[in-house]
Amino acid sequence: MAVAYSISPGSLALSRSVLDRAADRRRDTEWLEKVWASPDTQVAVVAKDKLVVTAERTALKLVSPTEAPEGIRIFLGIDREAGAGQTADGRAVFAVLVEGEPDESYAGLREIGGILDDREAGIAVNVVGLSNWHGVHTHCANCGEHTEVVEAGHVRECPTCGAHHFPRSDPAIIVLVTDDHDRALLGRNPNWPPGRFSTLAGFVEPGESLEAAVRREVLEESGVVVGNDVYYAGSQPWPLPSSLMLGFYAVATEFDIEVDADEIVDARWFSRDDLRALIEEGSMALPGNISISRRLIEGWYGAELTGSW
Repeated sequence: MAVAYSISPGSLALSRSVLDRAADRRRDTEWLEKVWASPDTQVAVVAKDKLVVTAERTALKLVSPTEAPEGIRIFLGIDREAGAGQTADGRAVFAVLVEGEPDESYAGLREIGGILDDREAGIAVNVVGLSNWHGVHTHCANCGEHTEVVEAGHVRECPTCGAHHFPRSDPAIIVLVTDDHDRALLGRNPNWPPGRFSTLAGFVEPGESLEAAVRREVLEESGVVVGNDVYYAGSQPWPLPSSLMLGFYAVATEFDIEVDADEIVDARWFSRDDLRALIEEGSMALPGNISISRRLIEGWYGAELTGSW
């Protein structure tokens, strides 16, 4: 059974990027110091999972290296379309990770991710993921020694045992399941208030294919059985703290719902008319506009929907 639904290109707010990450430059300390000394270089300032933004809170506030505070310095890449003329390559972009709690000059991805342009969205997602990784990988998992930041912020090295630790993204599937009446299966987490529903999701386990993860998670959370019709729809980084969301559409073969009452306390089949009516009367809210879950739902629905968490 073919699934005709899709996520429109460019609609995933956190999947946009224009920077060349230029990984070959991460070990070139002479070049890195040279471009850091250039006033054309731009720097994003990050505390935990939030970034410094403009006063209007509609864009990142990118500063020059001389204006940047002290902290872990990360080379993010080169904007080859910047036209700054600092090098033949383009403009270098860095981030500085600062300690302490972010104040009101900072904003998180949930607040601004959907209004940033492609360039800034890519910068924000990259550096928030790296910031979260650095925050929890200060010590070597092999021997427990404090690690050192190397390769322009993309590796942590243990000075005692020599182990190298690299940033990781945890793969998680997220899926909109339909039944034989083309209704969508949506569920509610116990931590959400009544009326909040979303697609089902879960982490991929070791040795498990993505399709197998879809079938297992749907069965575990809702009791619904998914057959062989599992179709990839798109992906989106979700660095809160370190996930890569892999979106799917799938078709159920057994439709009775029995929630696990742990991760999902309520799950239902919704027709398009059901969904629209509940949203219009204000008794149902969908995931936010920056989420891939929202795009999966709208892909099935066939149009944009109003209202979000």
